Amino acid sequence: MIPIIIDIVLRTGDIALAAVALSAGYSLVKFPNIALMQYATVGPFLAYLFASWGAPLVAAALAACIAVGLIAVLLNITVFDRLLKSGSAIAMIGSLAAGMLFTAALLVTAGPDSRHFDFPVEAPLNVFGSPVTGPQLLAVAISLAAFVLLAALLFLTDIGRCMRATATNPDLARATGIDARLVVRVIIFLSGVLAALGGIGIAVKGELNILMGQDLMLPVFAAAILGGLGNPMGAIFGALVIATAETLAATLNFGPLIGKAFLFIPANYITAASFLILVLALLFRPHGLFVNEVKRV
Repeated sequence: MIPIIIDIVLRTGDIALAAVALSAGYSLVKFPNIALMQYATVGPFLAYLFASWGAPLVAAALAACIAVGLIAVLLNITVFDRLLKSGSAIAMIGSLAAGMLFTAALLVTAGPDSRHFDFPVEAPLNVFGSPVTGPQLLAVAISLAAFVLLAALLFLTDIGRCMRATATNPDLARATGIDARLVVRVIIFLSGVLAALGGIGIAVKGELNILMGQDLMLPVFAAAILGGLGNPMGAIFGALVIATAETLAATLNFGPLIGKAFLFIPANYITAASFLILVLALLFRPHGLFVNEVKRV
């Protein structure tokens, strides 16, 4: 049971940061930015590049996250703001096209081969009888630190209160003197940083390749929709549900249910659990578990 719980925690960390980034961005710009999945790929590639130049991993990751955040703001100003004038559906399609361009650029510049961050080979730690590697603990620590800092920003600072006010009622926020444009840019920057940080967390405990964003898309969207698009804290719970479903689907033996000794779901079909939860959420709770105001996407 403990190994399953550890796997759920690790998978939740994989999904949650990108889901929070998607939900936070949606709370203000009101369209699901598919390009965020590629921010989660560009971030670790930049961190890997900076690390290969001799920068410590922490400095490389920080520089990569800031760079991706700035890219997110630039794209929002030059592309997505204009597309939103034609509707959220057009902006979403534009974000899909932007994500495809990122993938093509990475394919040309970095190539299709997988990479790994250079960590010393060490024996795994024993956590309640289950082996856990140092990079896995680092990835969990990254996620937890990001969630704590985001919660503190949203609920303990003036800019966080401005963000929540603008997301709830942008017209009233403007009437009270809040610079809505600045607030939007701050949250877009943060969503880029969170997506990049999520990708770095995945890469440090596994491998880095140009398909990371595509692999994240379905579980991240399922988690964000389940938690309520526009509710970053709800996205964390959605990620936990998706991670639990995927982990159980991958580890449980379904053979006794149909009279066989063994029957395990092939790894290629594990994402079907995310798809199933996404369909059920759209059918029965299209606005998510924690938000009533968000419209169906």
